[in-house]
Amino acid sequence: MADRNLLNSRQMAHFTARGFLRFDAVVPDSINRAFLCEIGVVDGVDQNTGIDGIAEHHARIMASSAVPVVPAGTLLADAYPQGCALGKLMALPEVLGTIESLVGKGCLFDHHFLHVTFPERFFEAEGRRNVSQHLHQDSTIDLRRAFDVQILYFPHEVTREMGGTRFVPGTHLRVVSEAAISRYQNILGQQHIVCPAGTLFFMHHGIWHGGGVNLSDHLRYMFKIRLCPIVRQTRLWNTSDLPEDHLEQRPIFWLNKQPDPEHIHSMLTRPEPWHEQDTGRLEYLNRIRMWRYLLGDERFDADYWITRVENEPE
Repeated sequence: MADRNLLNSRQMAHFTARGFLRFDAVVPDSINRAFLCEIGVVDGVDQNTGIDGIAEHHARIMASSAVPVVPAGTLLADAYPQGCALGKLMALPEVLGTIESLVGKGCLFDHHFLHVTFPERFFEAEGRRNVSQHLHQDSTIDLRRAFDVQILYFPHEVTREMGGTRFVPGTHLRVVSEAAISRYQNILGQQHIVCPAGTLFFMHHGIWHGGGVNLSDHLRYMFKIRLCPIVRQTRLWNTSDLPEDHLEQRPIFWLNKQPDPEHIHSMLTRPEPWHEQDTGRLEYLNRIRMWRYLLGDERFDADYWITRVENEPE
């Protein structure tokens, strides 16, 4: 990432269209090990000894204060001590640049939480079923153009058997009432996070997601941080790669060559597998409106989608 590690325009277009950005193994192993040690995972996630039960393990971690208790609305810069693992993680240039590009400098801390997914035997010991978390959206009827960002930090390798977080790309702009989608399972195009240690996901707060069921013998840890902007999220990224013809329309449908798939207009109008043939096109309008907000220019359109429905001659 050039220019103070800010995101570029194609990365921002990817986030606008799909609702997330993924950075594999971007956090150094030294920080990963320090974080796990601070929450009491001394011998690595392969060791489950000394854990009495699910509730007891959560309570012990919370009581240890290794993860600080931070009031909502705190400046992110004041949320984590510089010497701790989370403080070092948030100071990484890639992290700082991505946060600045998405929610701006001086953003606010909303909340954080350490998600721990337990193997089958812990549920068997308590006479409970080991099931995946229901699909949900972390906001209830949120109609803002502004958006919060959630950082998902995976401090150790996550295998397919460990039940990594599942999410449905491109759902972030389809507003629902939080858990009203919990009845839906295995939506076409959903992804399960399988990743190396130190991987970060930056997600729009509205993306549909849920924790996967852990079928391995090891505990899985994921730390989530939600951040809120205090500035308008307009042109916060490195815009030097925006083409000069960015506001111009291109030919559509009847073409003598295939359009450039990396063109920002192409990225904003690329369907997801779950899109319906008709109402799936509403997501193009949602994306274009979001890009207008990010760009700070209501003249922008991609393939005439909004212009044709805004056309009301006097």
